[in-house]
Formats: sequence, structure tokens, C-alpha cells
Amino acid sequence: MIGATQLRCFVAVATELHFGRAAQLLHMTQPPLSRQIQLLEQYLGVVLIERTSRSVSLTPAGSAFLAEARKLMEQNERAVQIARRAANVLSGSVTVGFMGSATYGYIPKLAERVQKELPNIEVVFREVTTLGQLEALSFGRIDLGIIRPTAMQEGVESACIGKGELAVAVSRNHPWASRRQVVTLKQLDDVPFIMYSKVGWYFHELLAAMFERANIRPRHIQFMDQTHAILSLVSAGMGVAIVPEDARNACFENVIFKALQTHVQYELHAIWRAGDDDPAIGAVRELILRQRVSS
Repeated sequence: MIGATQLRCFVAVATELHFGRAAQLLHMTQPPLSRQIQLLEQYLGVVLIERTSRSVSLTPAGSAFLAEARKLMEQNERAVQIARRAANVLSGSVTVGFMGSATYGYIPKLAERVQKELPNIEVVFREVTTLGQLEALSFGRIDLGIIRPTAMQEGVESACIGKGELAVAVSRNHPWASRRQVVTLKQLDDVPFIMYSKVGWYFHELLAAMFERANIRPRHIQFMDQTHAILSLVSAGMGVAIVPEDARNACFENVIFKALQTHVQYELHAIWRAGDDDPAIGAVRELILRQRVSS
């Protein structure tokens, strides 16, 4: 059987065509180098290298064998790398919290990437409100979180993972449904409007501030905590609403989404415990930070 050392010795001599330089490259002396070449030739039953006092050259058999020897060395190196990667495969269980509205776009894409890129890590997804995630993180009930921006407590780090557009949701029978133009904020003045409640504080405050700056007052007829509840009332024709644009993936057949003329965007943030050095958690965190929300 041809050994890895014999292959390295032969390739070095065949490349340098000089035993002294080849020995230096391999950090060995010439006698053991010559011995490895002799053992290889004996095993193959052919002469690979012709050596005189003045020159070193490859025989026809040596030239033919050189290309194959290099391939064998590359295969050996690949096998070593594969074995080392297998020995260091990340594994474990990581719990990721998220708010309900993240299911419309972000979470499905993240879950798909986790399965492809981190197949040996069990990722458990848990729906929790933004404030609930901060508490769950501090008590170790979740390891990472996907939240709306809020004040961070001590020991928690965060990063914005992107921004998204807002859209106007109307029922299929609403006069705006068939229009192609973008809806302006002025058009929402005194219009029956389904608003986020203060429980859904992030979007409640975001929209309230937007309306105040535009000096308009939609007629709030219902206050709902969650986006899917708002869309259900829009579907029934009770009023219009402003929701994250990716809420169109909620699949309400009777709801049409219209572009909103505004520069206001919503944000999505990732949170984690400061100083958490668990490799599995770190791997999922890095994946989350790469999984940006398109703006």
C-alpha cells in the first residue's frame, strides 16, 4: 500500500528535480527521502526517478505517475478535512422566541435556512410577545429572540436585523381595492380605521405618531392586539388598516394590500444574552444576523 509520506516525498522530488531542495521542503534529510522513493518504486515495480551525480529526471513512468500522485494527495487532504469537520459538528438545542407578526415573512425563511445550514442543531421556535421575550431570555426559557424595538434591560444585547414597508389593507369590495394608485395618508382622514391596541404597543405608537405628524385623524372603530385579528375585521369590510407589508402572506382571500405613500418603516430586532458563549446559540445567532429583512 502506498503511504502518504511516500507520495509527499515523490511529488517533492518530481517537482524540484533535486533531492537536496526536496529534503529541505519536507524538513528531512536526504537519506530517508531517498529511502521513501526506493520503497515506492519497489512497491510499484517500476523506476520513477533517474538520478545521476549531475541531474535528477523523471522516467516516462514517473511522469505518468506524478499527476496521479497529486490527485491522491488532494483526496487524502479532503478526507482529513471532512473527518475534522465531522468531529467538530455543532449540535445542541436552541430556543428562538418571536412575535406573531414575524411568521408572515421572517420566521419561515429563517427556519428554512436553519434546516439547510445547521442540520445538527435542534431549533425550537416559540411565539412570545416582545416584552415576554425579554423576561423569557433573562430566565433562560429562550436563547434568542426576534422582537420589535424596545428598551433593553441589563445583560441583553440587540441588533436591528432590518426594516420593512407598511401597507394599507382593504377589503376586496372597498372602493380603493380596484385603484392602482398609492394610498396617501390624507386619504385616511376620517376613514373607518382598525387600529392596533396599546397591547400591540409598537405599531400603535408608530401609527399614532405618523398620523399626528400628518395632522390626520382616522376614525378608529376597533382596536386589536394582533395583525391577524386586524386583517379578519378588514376582511369583513369593517374598515381599513395599516399593517406590515409582508402580512399579505397571512392569506386572507378577501383582503387587498395597497402601497402606502410614506417614508415610515417598521423595524425588527434580534436579542440575546450578553456573554453567552454556547457554540450552538452563537451559530444560530450569526445566521439570524445574516437573515436580513428586506427594506
